[in-house]
Amino acid sequence: MIDLHTHSIFSDGELVPAELIRRASALGYKAIAITDHMDQSNIDFIIPRIVKAVSALKDCVFLEIIPGAEITHVPPSLIPDMVKEARKLGARIVVVHGETIVEPVAEGTNRAAIEACADILAHPGLISDDDLRFAKDRGITLEITARKGHSLSNGYVAMKALEIGVPLTVNTDAHAPSDLITKDFAARILLSAGIADDRISAVFQNSADLIEKALRR
Repeated sequence: MIDLHTHSIFSDGELVPAELIRRASALGYKAIAITDHMDQSNIDFIIPRIVKAVSALKDCVFLEIIPGAEITHVPPSLIPDMVKEARKLGARIVVVHGETIVEPVAEGTNRAAIEACADILAHPGLISDDDLRFAKDRGITLEITARKGHSLSNGYVAMKALEIGVPLTVNTDAHAPSDLITKDFAARILLSAGIADDRISAVFQNSADLIEKALRR
């Protein structure tokens, strides 16, 4: 399992990074990104601490650990500068909290995330065809999520992304130990979203490609 969207106690997760990573390792994870929620108020606090934790733990575990960020409920006009700042501070995977149908995310957030070249647009809800085409042109990956609530639009996201040719990844958006999943369960989530069995390996490969890109930064 490669999971590029998880949370620790540095935002609203339940676990310190060491325990999050240990539990992921026990489930057979190959890679994990810690992408805590952030805005202007805490970005300079969280990312350096995640980077510090990753640096200390990387030689003690048998999975790849990626420091990241999830830019969350930030006004669309401010997202490009936030993405740049996150990368400058050491985030190698930048996720933007998309226009999920279960939260009042500002209209235009999906578009701003794509324009800013975030790595992953998480739970983008009823994303428009124009934004999907823009995401394809920019090489932005959309998320199929295991997270309750956000997952309500997985079927729509999968259908439209496959129709237009936008890459997909599957992540947990984990906040608690019970949110972590196996690769087999991730495959079942993709099937449930309407992704044919013969296309699931391509979704897993997209996640692996994002890891390779992150490690080159």
